[in-house]
Amino acid sequence: MSLHNSTVAILAGGQGTRIRDLYPDTPKPLIEVAGKPFLEWVVRYWARLGAKRFVVSAGYKSEAIHAYLGARRKDGVEIACVTESAPLGTGGAARYAASAATGDPIVVVNGDSIVAGDLAPGLDALHDPSLDGMMFGIRVGDASRFGTLTVSGHGYLTGFAEKRPGPGLVNAGVYAFRRRLLDRFPETAPLSMELQVFPRLVETQAQIAVHALDASFLDIGTPQSLAAADAFIEAHSGLFAQ
Repeated sequence: MSLHNSTVAILAGGQGTRIRDLYPDTPKPLIEVAGKPFLEWVVRYWARLGAKRFVVSAGYKSEAIHAYLGARRKDGVEIACVTESAPLGTGGAARYAASAATGDPIVVVNGDSIVAGDLAPGLDALHDPSLDGMMFGIRVGDASRFGTLTVSGHGYLTGFAEKRPGPGLVNAGVYAFRRRLLDRFPETAPLSMELQVFPRLVETQAQIAVHALDASFLDIGTPQSLAAADAFIEAHSGLFAQ
């Protein structure tokens, strides 16, 4: 799938409650990592994969995110920013951002995480018109901190399992949704992707393929992961467009 014809929707509306004491005046996507706001690394990552259009869905301290994007250097990508008038949750924010996006499918990613893996084969699977969407999973040796994905023998999402020790496939927070699938999201808000959206879609037999990755993953949502973020960006510098 060529990202030239799609929009990447970046979900950047969360309040970052677990690290707010460390950065009380800064929205999580603008926390500086390796010398730049983390949101900048997310944009550069997807720009290197070919994305030209972005929509950022901002919420908490959205004015700071608008100001940063408005002053950002011109580098050939188009970035729109929309503001959530109330907390929408990941599912609601994805639906809201898609309303301001062009193209089909829409790629949806979290503004506080990056996957250091080869996403191209998974995105290319969407050349199959029967697929409604694609999501990425990461194989981990210990899934006790995460809910795990359950997948059919044909590679389709069948549900989520509770946190449990041992190896598992965890949600990477990277999705590609056809618009016909976004139209099937529940209308409620706030709307959780894992707790409400995907269970509804699985129940209604949506064809959502799961692409499993052996990859490094960074999220900056905890003090521990944030402390490791500089080293992650520096170790994977080749992933980011200049």
